[in-house]
Amino acid sequence: MPEQRSSQWYAGDDRNAYIHRAWMRRGLPAHAFDGRPHIAIANTASDLTPCNAHLNEVAESVKQGVYEAGGIPLNLPVVSLGETLVRPTAMLWRNMAAMATEEMLRANPVDGVVLLGGCDKTIPSLLMAASSVGLPAVVVPGGPMLTGTFRGVPLGCGTDVWRLSEEVRAGTLSQEAFTKSESSMIRSRGHCNTMGTASTMGLVAEALGMVLPGLAGTPAADSRLLEAAHDTGRLAVEMVAEQRTPAAVLTRGSFLNAIVALAAIGGSTNAVVHLLAIAGRLGVELSQDDFDRTGSDVPLLVDLQPAGRFLMEDLFRAGGLHAVLREVSDLLDPTAITVTGKPLVDYLDTAEIWDREVIRPRADPLLPHAGIAVLYGNLAPDGAVVKPAAASEHLLQHRGRAVVFDSIEDMHARIDDPDLDVDADSVLVLRGCGPKGYPGMPEVANMPLPRKLLQQGVRDMVRVCDGRMSGTAYGTVVLHVSPEAAAGGPLALVRTGDFIVLDIEARRLDLDVPGDELALRTPDPATVAAFANPQRGWERLYVRTVQQANTGADLDFLTGASGSDVSRESH
Repeated sequence: MPEQRSSQWYAGDDRNAYIHRAWMRRGLPAHAFDGRPHIAIANTASDLTPCNAHLNEVAESVKQGVYEAGGIPLNLPVVSLGETLVRPTAMLWRNMAAMATEEMLRANPVDGVVLLGGCDKTIPSLLMAASSVGLPAVVVPGGPMLTGTFRGVPLGCGTDVWRLSEEVRAGTLSQEAFTKSESSMIRSRGHCNTMGTASTMGLVAEALGMVLPGLAGTPAADSRLLEAAHDTGRLAVEMVAEQRTPAAVLTRGSFLNAIVALAAIGGSTNAVVHLLAIAGRLGVELSQDDFDRTGSDVPLLVDLQPAGRFLMEDLFRAGGLHAVLREVSDLLDPTAITVTGKPLVDYLDTAEIWDREVIRPRADPLLPHAGIAVLYGNLAPDGAVVKPAAASEHLLQHRGRAVVFDSIEDMHARIDDPDLDVDADSVLVLRGCGPKGYPGMPEVANMPLPRKLLQQGVRDMVRVCDGRMSGTAYGTVVLHVSPEAAAGGPLALVRTGDFIVLDIEARRLDLDVPGDELALRTPDPATVAAFANPQRGWERLYVRTVQQANTGADLDFLTGASGSDVSRESH
């Protein structure tokens, strides 16, 4: 085995080597420093990230595998982001978590890393960090929760929150029944059991090649997760020996494979900003348009909420990701390798579909054309995205009068006003929710519908926003509008009463206002006042340096890789 990076700390007889070894001799024997690879376990377990709370147990299995293969495992708690709890939005800290993890991996005597993530932002931030530091790295997704039921009906975590809460607002479900369903929604450890962002990024990480093949999608409560975590620990030691780094795995072909997988599983729109950010850390050529070019003709094969009926536990028993990818294997790059060193496609030949209701065969898709549609027009010069599989067919082409909200607070204050001038054909516009404007680009684009329209039976409307939406959400929602309003985008110029034209087939989003009139408009002072203007701390740094959604919303000084070298000693 070649000399380890950690030997730069531990080898030798000088004072600094003594200090490094001595302070680690709290349980580590002398032979721990004889050139064995030291494997960090970047662990996002936290009681305040409920979806990741079980990762300490997973880390123990990883440790056993590392030890068995002759390595030294080291638990490294890193920044953990719980989508359901942190305010104003977990996305505000994705880049901070990535930066902190990168710096800790570089600063410490480690030779490789196992990345433990689950909840939405944790896997993206870990992959961004690993890509920048360049040490051999492999992901263990924490897995989805088991399916809960309420009144005999399976509950989709997230998706049914939106659905049931709208039923309460519509008066078709009592507040008492809604509250009672709360204890049924979260049945076990693990992240959301719908095809939300957490499920999407776990599966997409495997499609990228960064997960032990066959692991992604294993339920968090399934003992096979611990078995695979053990095997991943062994693999991490092998990866260090062969110096199989993220740059060797994450090629352009890997990202295009991930886009094919994203479309076939009906994955979250949030994968767009995460994959773009990861690619940006590696210098891999990837653009927003690649999601449309590569994914738009891929069939939707997985019948999972929010686009379908079933849940992640069903996908796992039906054959999992490999069964899905085998159906579209001709669309995959056969040269893209995984963390094992073998191509992804080599693992698909024996995959079987065991339930053709959950995973449709290629000849009988849920939708013939899935993926993410990227829209352009005078309202989105740098693009916007929409998920046709989650949209209503009658709204795929639409012209409606704008009802504009300057902030999430403005929307909450007025959306249920009986006097709000809105009808089913209106287009709800929410701005000030982009990376700079909020700050952090929250999951608010799937605005609640006005109560008076819900009571009339309306269940979907066209909504346009410069923010994001949860992967568990549904509806005809145009999001990631770029540039955002706070960055000078034309979304800041829209006025209530203007007509907006959406044409998903033509990939257009336009404000139906004459160009000369639009050129004379300036943002209303109330609009500008609603944008975030932080004076200190991370929020100030973020607003000053964050890029737009169409390039991944990373910080401008974090794009690209910096490697693992540390030039100076600590003493």
